Amino acid sequence: MIDKRESFIPYRRTDLINLCLEDGKLQGENIKIFKEFCEILSAFFHFQFHETLESIKDNYVVFNPNTDIQPLNSPSLRDHEAMKSQVIDGFNYMLERANYQQLPNDIIQKSLDKKSLINLKTEVDFNDFEQFLCYYCGDIDETIIVKKFGFFEREKIVDILERVVLLIHFKGEGYFQAKAKKNKQQKELNFIPGKMYLYFYKNIPKLDIELLFPNIKTSMTLKDRLLFGVPAIGAAVPLLLKAFPNILIIIVAISILINAPSIVEFIKVEKEKVHDIMPILVATLSLTITLGGFAFRQYNQYKSKQIKFQKEVSDTLFFKNLANNASVFQALADIAEEEECKEIILVYYHLLTSKEKLNPEQLDQKIEQWMTEKLGIDINFDIHGPLNNLQNIHGKILTEESNENEQKDVPILSYDEKGNILILPLKQARMVIDYVWDNAFQYNGC
Repeated sequence: MIDKRESFIPYRRTDLINLCLEDGKLQGENIKIFKEFCEILSAFFHFQFHETLESIKDNYVVFNPNTDIQPLNSPSLRDHEAMKSQVIDGFNYMLERANYQQLPNDIIQKSLDKKSLINLKTEVDFNDFEQFLCYYCGDIDETIIVKKFGFFEREKIVDILERVVLLIHFKGEGYFQAKAKKNKQQKELNFIPGKMYLYFYKNIPKLDIELLFPNIKTSMTLKDRLLFGVPAIGAAVPLLLKAFPNILIIIVAISILINAPSIVEFIKVEKEKVHDIMPILVATLSLTITLGGFAFRQYNQYKSKQIKFQKEVSDTLFFKNLANNASVFQALADIAEEEECKEIILVYYHLLTSKEKLNPEQLDQKIEQWMTEKLGIDINFDIHGPLNNLQNIHGKILTEESNENEQKDVPILSYDEKGNILILPLKQARMVIDYVWDNAFQYNGC
């Protein structure tokens, strides 16, 4: 059975720290030490994600469509590919650390095949992309009111993605020039070939993901085509039948002008009527105006639907947009940093306050149960990430086993021979994280 719970923790780090303290399991001086431990821990991970962010920014500069800064030296093709890999790897790393999930390609394809809230046929050419990635967080159902036949209102349940992040790297200029030549049409692009576009949105219907693509194309649905064509044909038939004798006269008149006696003889129209052409022209003009007016009304209805669609796209881009391009990386770094710290704090707190030893599976269940009881949420807590982080945080401190002046390099977290988790006491854990923070920069030659 597939676990559909998400790992994202929808609460602030500060709120979770206060929630831990409200448990009452930490008393006296330990409350202050725990706060200090959380404060230094947060500063350390902020520094780590800042390093990741700076690396991404350095490599993204040649792909940024909005940049006003150019590198002093243009990168070689090999360097260009390496820079692209650095950006993609950093993007994936931060979203995974932020507990976002990658949206399956079949969901994206389904959004193109299914009707969206705006009933138009949409098309996205994925061949335009050198690289495409889409992540999301929060998959909920929302009830909205829609109108049917223009005035009947009914409720509709829409699958909403609360957060959506896209990375789109377009192919180069040569590809789009060849494409325009092949299609025999030169169309102005809404993007710069060869650049990498990033978008961060909120509250997007899952089946309207295609609205977010810069190269989206719209056209009439089969229903629109039928509504456009069938009534036009239905209205044209009686008019054509009524005007048929006059149409024959026009054909004969044209046949006489081009000297085609066989056609005149075949139709057998009185020649006197051919000379009285004015009624024929009036009838023909009336027919043209009637059919043309109907076609114009149908076309206007289609254009109105297109305008409505464009408004929906504009509303999506303007009112639901959280960040674009380089600013997306900054937003993701903040989210990833928060998630990492929240997970580590919860793991350390529950190990610290547990009266019995716990293995990873038991700790995972304990935290998930605590979140349900305290906050009423059901999450799939990512236990292995914070355990690995705590195991990798180690520093030189005085321990009970070491000599008076001998510091020993110890991790905050380790395991015993049975696989149970061991952690340092609160004061020693604070000393370790303080040591790590103090030694984050080594510029004095020590």
